[in-house]
Amino acid sequence: MARTQAGGPPLVGRPRATTPLSITQASLALFDRQGYEETTVDEIARAAGISRRTLFRYFPSKHDIVWGDFSAHVARFRASLDDAPADEPTMTVLRRCVVQFNDYGPDAEAELRTRMRLITTVPALQGHAMLRHQEWCDAIAAFVAARRGGRPTDLEPTLVAQAALGVSTGTFRVWIADGGDLLTLLDDGFRRLAEGFPDPD
Repeated sequence: MARTQAGGPPLVGRPRATTPLSITQASLALFDRQGYEETTVDEIARAAGISRRTLFRYFPSKHDIVWGDFSAHVARFRASLDDAPADEPTMTVLRRCVVQFNDYGPDAEAELRTRMRLITTVPALQGHAMLRHQEWCDAIAAFVAARRGGRPTDLEPTLVAQAALGVSTGTFRVWIADGGDLLTLLDDGFRRLAEGFPDPD
């Protein structure tokens, strides 16, 4: 017997596997095609082959869908910072781990470009972005504080974290507008941050 879904056609056979990734991918495709504001939660659920209720079991809001499983990704980023060799310079560790954090592989590049274009340009996502970015900044501040001493809320850890966010955001904007290799751009950006942006000779 065919299963049915509110607002959509009958679903026949075995239900597809549902994961945060599959929902995010379906959502980003819709956002890219018809716009973030123009896409409804019901359309997202239909595209993912699930009910609206099931969708909200995975993501508490439409805003959260854009970010995917970001908290788990930040947890891995935090672990990679903490696992770095003690004799590796702090800013070298940060540069390497940020590049690794953003290495989704070539197959996910188009999806990542859509995600970052939405995050950096859609007004409705700006406030939510501040909350999500804070998770990432907190991981960096904790790492710097552990390396240099003091608290994550002290001046130096806070400045490094906020500077890292600025370099990342700026790099993404350049990448979205002009293309190029994202990981190379990030590596260059964080190298310049470590050098303090000196005047040219």
